[in-house]
Amino acid sequence: MASLSTLGARIYRGETAYDFVGRRKFWYAVSILLVIVSLTGLGVRGLFLGVEFQGGAVFTVPASAELSTDDGRRIAEDASGNDARVQELGSGALRIQVTGLDTDESDVVRAVIADEVGLEPTQIDAELVGPSWGQQMTTKAFQGMIVFLVLVTIYLAFAFEWRMSLAALAAMTFDLLVTVGVYALVGFEVTPGSVVGLLTILGYSLYDTVVVFDKVQEKTRVVHKQSRYTYGELANQGINSVVVRSINTSVTALLPVAGLLFIGTGLLAGGMLKDIALPLFVGLAAGTFSSIFIATPLVVDFRLRDPEIAAHNRRILDKRAERGTGTPSPAAHGRIEDEGNGDAGETGGPEDTDAPRTGEGAATVPGPGNGGDGDGDSEYVTVQRRQPVSRSRGRGRPSGKRR
Repeated sequence: MASLSTLGARIYRGETAYDFVGRRKFWYAVSILLVIVSLTGLGVRGLFLGVEFQGGAVFTVPASAELSTDDGRRIAEDASGNDARVQELGSGALRIQVTGLDTDESDVVRAVIADEVGLEPTQIDAELVGPSWGQQMTTKAFQGMIVFLVLVTIYLAFAFEWRMSLAALAAMTFDLLVTVGVYALVGFEVTPGSVVGLLTILGYSLYDTVVVFDKVQEKTRVVHKQSRYTYGELANQGINSVVVRSINTSVTALLPVAGLLFIGTGLLAGGMLKDIALPLFVGLAAGTFSSIFIATPLVVDFRLRDPEIAAHNRRILDKRAERGTGTPSPAAHGRIEDEGNGDAGETGGPEDTDAPRTGEGAATVPGPGNGGDGDGDSEYVTVQRRQPVSRSRGRGRPSGKRR
């Protein structure tokens, strides 16, 4: 099996192809497992909404107080009777957040904290956020997300087709559930910065999905003009054509976000950095996964319900059964050159001429039995490519005849 260092280059050059569509049931199972874990974390631990959403008070204790995070949490919870979150800032000061406090209660908690650390109450900054403002923030955030999803659905329905629109919505729903589930599992505070991060990763996930859909639509446009590949195989060609680009783009985007999350949060103790970086990091990874392993396979499942597509696939599979082969010859990803030994009626469409014209060797393609639409015994199979005879061979050379 090829090493990971060379697999991406081979996929990009068309020398090998992974059967994303044929293995879609496995990836559906992985996706459902991730959603179950996320919903379990959300149900068991729940989300800790910040004061911007619940209302409450934020106290900033200066570094001169030399108060530890555990002691600060204990003092705030004992004085208020509510849960408290404590964060150490880069300057050494502590940010103590207590939800559900009004003005009078905030003054009492502030006085207790000051007495415990030996400071005057005026030396501790207190910021009070009313619950009505938090409810308004929550409502506006949900309204913005719903409007975004509706506009995306309409755009994809016109730009591509309604099946791709539904598949993109399913992929974005997966991204949201996984990101929210991670928030619940790690116990991070949900702030307006978190909402900004969520909306950002929805846009990125949509971008990645549209790139894949564009190539899939280009490949499947000729499905009825050829009799070599099923719809699922053509869609699989589209995914393989852009998978390397998608992964490279995602890794490039994840590196600076990882710097914000781990360096900015761990070393610099940046609260806003953490609020934005966590949903970006999780959402970018989930968006790349969903655009490749969820969106296009769902489109294929939707299209297989079309009687014309189903009949087209049956004709192709019947022909292969007559020939005694489970895969199109010579390659399922449409990049290997036709050697001229197939049926004449099977060479229609642009996919037959999209082959490299130089070099000899072996290429790896989805293995027999999967047909691009089901499960097989092998993910890859190797076929031989033959160098065509150059038509310009011998041109410009002396013929050897005497004049």
